[in-house]
Amino acid sequence: MEESNTTQNDLPSSKDTSLTKSSVNLDKATVSDLFAKLRLGERPSENDKKAKDVESYKFWKTQPVPQFNDDGGKSRGGPIKVINLDEVPKSPYPILDGFEWGTIDPEDEKEDDDSTFRLNYSPVFLRWALTAPGWQKQWHIGVRASTSQKLVAFISGLPANINVHTQTIKVIEINFLCIHKKLRSKRLAPLLIREITRRCYLQGIYQAIYTAAAVLPTPVASCRYYHRPLNWLKLYESGFSGMPGNSTKARQVAKYHLPSTTQTPGLRLMQADDLDAVHELLGRYLQRFDISPTFSIDELRHLLFFGAGQAKDSSSKRVVWSYVVEDQETQKITDFVSFYSIESAVLSHSQNDVIRTAYLYYYATTDNTPNLQQRIQGLINDALILAKKAQFDVFNALHLQDNDLFLEKLRFGPGDGRLHYYLFNYQVGPAVNEDTSDSLDSQRPGGMGVVML
Repeated sequence: MEESNTTQNDLPSSKDTSLTKSSVNLDKATVSDLFAKLRLGERPSENDKKAKDVESYKFWKTQPVPQFNDDGGKSRGGPIKVINLDEVPKSPYPILDGFEWGTIDPEDEKEDDDSTFRLNYSPVFLRWALTAPGWQKQWHIGVRASTSQKLVAFISGLPANINVHTQTIKVIEINFLCIHKKLRSKRLAPLLIREITRRCYLQGIYQAIYTAAAVLPTPVASCRYYHRPLNWLKLYESGFSGMPGNSTKARQVAKYHLPSTTQTPGLRLMQADDLDAVHELLGRYLQRFDISPTFSIDELRHLLFFGAGQAKDSSSKRVVWSYVVEDQETQKITDFVSFYSIESAVLSHSQNDVIRTAYLYYYATTDNTPNLQQRIQGLINDALILAKKAQFDVFNALHLQDNDLFLEKLRFGPGDGRLHYYLFNYQVGPAVNEDTSDSLDSQRPGGMGVVML
């Protein structure tokens, strides 16, 4: 990797007091978000954006990823590069003077561009996100200032199995790329990516899946964010939601009103005894999608039950909510839905200091349901009601899976951003979602079935 032409004098000293624990400000980002912004809390100029894009593409041109001028993989699929382990370095890549590699469990946070909201990642959320079955400490890579030992950068990886069309491949899920503000122009991001790639190669994992808000070479799916207000008045007062010109507060509150009770017979909180049935139901349902995860029982137990014990004392300590529908005659599990929680601190408002956000996670219904759209709409509407009861303020979902079937009907509004999915060292064949329009199509099956945090 070609390093930037900077000297040690350009970098904050490892003794710099700005790198103390109290002031380390790490932004949660997926593997390439840092290539799209120079600094969080600042809006880069158009020239800065173009310069950043150039640097980003220079790096990705050296990596085994589909390039923009390729045929999009329409003629083939499979690994792009065969990895020769004899050529993989056995020691970590050299790092900048004054800093050293480490393995850590980080705390990280993200401010948006206008410093109005900041994501709050609780310790229990980070344990859930970073310690799924198969995790290895060596894949949670940190960079520390050598003298102070303060954390200044981090990247994480978790092993997973995904289905790409008809092939099952082992991948590493890359997430939580974090770099201290004073180091974000020093090309640490490519170094972190190269280092985690090296470590994965040595463990026999040659592919990866990651997401980014930026368009890089080359997305396999592009998914818009959608938001469904649960407490519209609080969102409006916090500056999260605007007021349509032809509406009023009363009309908006009425528009997003939800029933006080769920409507699906047999809907209840998922229990440990339901795990086998949900594993079978979800595995069968995910086969609908071009790219989807394959979960073991242990993985589902971690993903769907983590933090459930703490919920008996306080719902604020819970990470994920999982529900099933049990047929009242056969006692079989016919449906399943889940969502997880992230809080956003409101930095510019004193009355409401936290926005509680529920994110739609995995769901499934019986394959031979006669009216799939109606069934899923009812299931997700009940999830909205349950999230409202749990004191969530907004419910987020991406345009993936079968979400076309309910987003418009259940009053989800399109957000400003998209999340682009990428595969590393794998040609997917035909892209699973090339539609970049804002239109929803209930007749079109979803292509992307992987939900990344």
